[in-house]
Amino acid sequence: MALIHPQDKLLKPLPFPIYYWTVALLALAGLVNSIYLAVSHYRVYTDIGYKSFCAISKAINCDTVSQSPYSIILNIPVPVWGVIGYTLLILFLIFASFKPLKCGRAWSLLVLIALIFSCISIGLALILTTFINSYCIMCILSYGISFALLYFTALTRKRFGTSGFFIGLRQDIYLLWQKRVKAAAIFLPFLIIVGVVMVIFPAYWNMTSGTDWADIPRGITEDGHPWIGAESPDLTIAEFSDYLCFQCKKMHYFLRQIVAQNPTKIRLIHYHFPMDHEVNFIVKEPFHIGAANMALAAIYATSQDKFWEMNDLLFDMAGNEKEMNLEKLAARTGLESERLARAVNSQNMRQRLGFDIWTALKRRMVGTPSYLIDGKVYQGQLPPEILKKVLN
Repeated sequence: MALIHPQDKLLKPLPFPIYYWTVALLALAGLVNSIYLAVSHYRVYTDIGYKSFCAISKAINCDTVSQSPYSIILNIPVPVWGVIGYTLLILFLIFASFKPLKCGRAWSLLVLIALIFSCISIGLALILTTFINSYCIMCILSYGISFALLYFTALTRKRFGTSGFFIGLRQDIYLLWQKRVKAAAIFLPFLIIVGVVMVIFPAYWNMTSGTDWADIPRGITEDGHPWIGAESPDLTIAEFSDYLCFQCKKMHYFLRQIVAQNPTKIRLIHYHFPMDHEVNFIVKEPFHIGAANMALAAIYATSQDKFWEMNDLLFDMAGNEKEMNLEKLAARTGLESERLARAVNSQNMRQRLGFDIWTALKRRMVGTPSYLIDGKVYQGQLPPEILKKVLN
């Protein structure tokens, strides 16, 4: 009679349902996390007052990651791709649970899907480190879920599979063909929905008001700052902004709409406050590199009565292009490129920019966007009650 070594009992695999539901719960956690990230990505671009719970610092900031152009792949936000991927994995788990399938069947395909998830996670992590220089806590959680899925799907296949990985993969593909009616019932509606989503998905991240400034009164204040809106305003808003500041861009389009809808009530005055370490001494390390030159281009456009056209264009370019192209700016605003290039390097223009920065610092502004209304400073956004008084 053969003796059973105690250690052999320890090697006995747990019941299959424990492995199955561990993978299922991980996939569900990944789906929920991706849905949260998708909603957060949407609100970053559409909700003026939104700030995610993990926007903690410059280095740990989910909103910064969402604002990056790398958060969009093939015109679909990355977290939406996550929702699609985890849903696909859950559907495969449902397929793998059908009887009379054996507990080891379809798991080579599941390992392959989890491996793809893990490779994508590594690629996204490299992008965060190399290009964005900011990290998202919920994204890191998603990466951890991907690696855990790879581990547990591989462990399940090893415990219950009867063949090598590539042989098992071939068998799983053949199994899909054998069970094509059930497979079609599960996967075909999903594939149709994904196809429709890819065609009709709204590009909400392309912020634009669709408003033409041409019919709205505009002018220059006594101290040389461009204004637009009411000639005799009920409310005057002085904005201090930075063209490389995402919140400035979002508030810019919001205020465009408000002024366009109320051209006899609100006046908007623009000041430059670039968070560029080359011109702003409160910025102690490289930050928003190039924002100063963008402000200088806008100051020159003011002297040529082209500020609001230049202003819109600079906000549109911010985040979409790596560096400012003076020839493109000149062509799209009707300015002469040589004069624009000279103006950006002009000492006179730099003095005007320095005046704006000094004005902001005297008011103890420490970031952008900032707003000055009736002598009071507001940071980040405008309190709704101020606009409500004017707009009823």
